[in-house]
Amino acid sequence: MSGSRDTRLALALGALAVLAIPLAGLCAAFTTRVQLLPAVYVAVPVACLAGLGAVAAYRRARAKLERSVRRVGERPVQVARVLALAGLYLAVTGALALGFYGLLHLTA
Repeated sequence: MSGSRDTRLALALGALAVLAIPLAGLCAAFTTRVQLLPAVYVAVPVACLAGLGAVAAYRRARAKLERSVRRVGERPVQVARVLALAGLYLAVTGALALGFYGLLHLTA
C-alpha cells in the first residue's frame, strides 16, 4: 500500500509543479494585488521543488512496483513520471526566462 501512497504523492506534486507557473500568471492577470514578476519569482522555485519531490516520489513508487509480483497500478506511476518531468521542464524553462530577463534588465 505504501507504493500507492508514493504514487499519489508523485501525482499531486507533479500536478503542482505543472500548474504553479500558469496559476501565478492567472493570479496576476485577474487580481490587482499580485504583479506578474513577483508572482513568477515565487512560482518558479515552487515548481522546481515540487518537481524534484515528484521525481523522488515517482522513483520510490516505481521501485516498489518493480519489486511487486502483481503489477497493479502501473499506469498511475507512468502518469506521475510524465507530470514530474513536465513540471521540472517548466521550472527550468521559467528559471531560464527569469535569468535572461535579469540579464536584459542589467544591460539595459
